[in-house]
Amino acid sequence: MYDRDWAPEELPGFARRAEELGVDDLWVVEDLGWNGGVSAAAVALGATERLRVGIGIAPAPLRSPALLAMELATLARVFPGRLVAGVGHGVREWMESVGVAPGSPLALLEETITSVRALLRGERVELDGREVRLDGVKLVHPPAEVPPVVAGVVRPRSLELSGRVADGTLVAEGHGPRDLETTRELTAKGGADAGHTLTVLSFACVGDDPGEVARILHPYTEGHGAWLGRPQEEVFTVSGTAAQAAKGVRDLAAAGAGTVVLRVVGPGPLRQLESVLTALGR
Repeated sequence: MYDRDWAPEELPGFARRAEELGVDDLWVVEDLGWNGGVSAAAVALGATERLRVGIGIAPAPLRSPALLAMELATLARVFPGRLVAGVGHGVREWMESVGVAPGSPLALLEETITSVRALLRGERVELDGREVRLDGVKLVHPPAEVPPVVAGVVRPRSLELSGRVADGTLVAEGHGPRDLETTRELTAKGGADAGHTLTVLSFACVGDDPGEVARILHPYTEGHGAWLGRPQEEVFTVSGTAAQAAKGVRDLAAAGAGTVVLRVVGPGPLRQLESVLTALGR
């Protein structure tokens, strides 16, 4: 992940180096006041040749489904097979602060993902929904290779929704292998089939000094524990020595993660990333 706190102008160089190291995906962030996810994805795609770039995540209340589909289609046509579009509820307080908080977040997310996917398939969309209205909208330039649209969600009803309408689920930082079992159960309850992917974000800090690793991770695990409603010590991270971090990646993969996205914290993120890749034999 290219962290939201890192300078946007450094993204191209970071993306090129990540590609050189052999990673498969680079994920960019869209949080209110930080960066635009679509523009950041365009920067990363334009700076590289092979990397798949994920948007994690576009808040549905901030995005007209028609405009979002147009933006995604442009990227998917120029960079076929290299885009993943994450869409989520957005942070409620942030959505309220800009006057776009929906009456029904669940309805908005379902109607947004359903209509965006249909538009990307080249369909003419007629939708008079609870939160979204599209009156015969159709893309002139739909992509030949439709990018996956995944739902970045956490709560049970939203996970069921993801299984019902999205190509995959983007799982927030702090969730470990045991959490993925519940995630798979809930998405399956919504109707997810074997093709429904799980992409798991995870804080990562790699170093040989356990005390220093714990110190660096502390503010992240403390804040995320409060957000998830779980004790700080139960916030899963991919951390420790390079070998321990590699084991964390393998454990997530064994639990069903198709993609593990490392949100590296602490100094030298590319150096940390390289050490994990080496330990994984990449």
